[in-house]
Amino acid sequence: MLERDELERYARHIVLREVGGPGQAKLKAASVLVVGAGGLGAPVLLYLAAAGVGRIGVVDDDTVSLSNLQRQVIFGTGDIGTRKVDGAEAVIARLNPHVAVEPHMMRLEAGNGLDLISRYDIVADGSDNFATRYLVSDACYFAKKPLVTAAVGTFDGSLTTIRAHETRDDGTRNPTYRCLFPEPPPEGSVPACAEAGILGALPGVLGSMMALEVIREIVGFGEGLVGRLLMVDARSMRFETLSYGWDRNNPLSGERPTIKNLSIHK
Repeated sequence: MLERDELERYARHIVLREVGGPGQAKLKAASVLVVGAGGLGAPVLLYLAAAGVGRIGVVDDDTVSLSNLQRQVIFGTGDIGTRKVDGAEAVIARLNPHVAVEPHMMRLEAGNGLDLISRYDIVADGSDNFATRYLVSDACYFAKKPLVTAAVGTFDGSLTTIRAHETRDDGTRNPTYRCLFPEPPPEGSVPACAEAGILGALPGVLGSMMALEVIREIVGFGEGLVGRLLMVDARSMRFETLSYGWDRNNPLSGERPTIKNLSIHK
């Protein structure tokens, strides 16, 4: 049940026929794990908290630095040197006291990934490296959890939703992250943000769209991004969508899977 002040707080959601009171109640009952409290994670955390997601976990082992503030808008100058998970928790507490925040000051690894992800209904991955993205996607598959994942470059970004543990109405399996990206690029071929730079507002755009996709997955309206990759080109302000499907040869959920657990992740 929504409390009286929640009815006013979420009034613009409740009057939407696609959300309404039942949809808002689903948001309140939901739990989301946000991987990374950086450029993507910041708007995800803010908008999910504002939307009334009842329990939000945030996992990050980093502290706030001055160079983060150009894009990680959940932090301020006074947060420099503090733990990101603590800063995120404090901001969300001020934004919406109805949201329970669970800070996880750790790096997501093979030894803890499955246990942590299993505690939440859905995962939003805003990590900044391929190793973590593959780990999170594999863990979500084994934990049977939906995953909203995004990545950004200097002036470009992409977003998709993975429900690889489920099948479509025709019996076809939903694709995995490994169906879309069979292998990570060679180490060193993609320069890090500190080397290549990044347009500060870009992760804000992609992170907000991640939050929208998470809300869609929880409430259940419209057409989501399962089997579709949304690509954003900020230079020309173009949005394109690429469809992709299940790869019978993928090592995770293919016809002859070779990945049986998270032990392949070092």
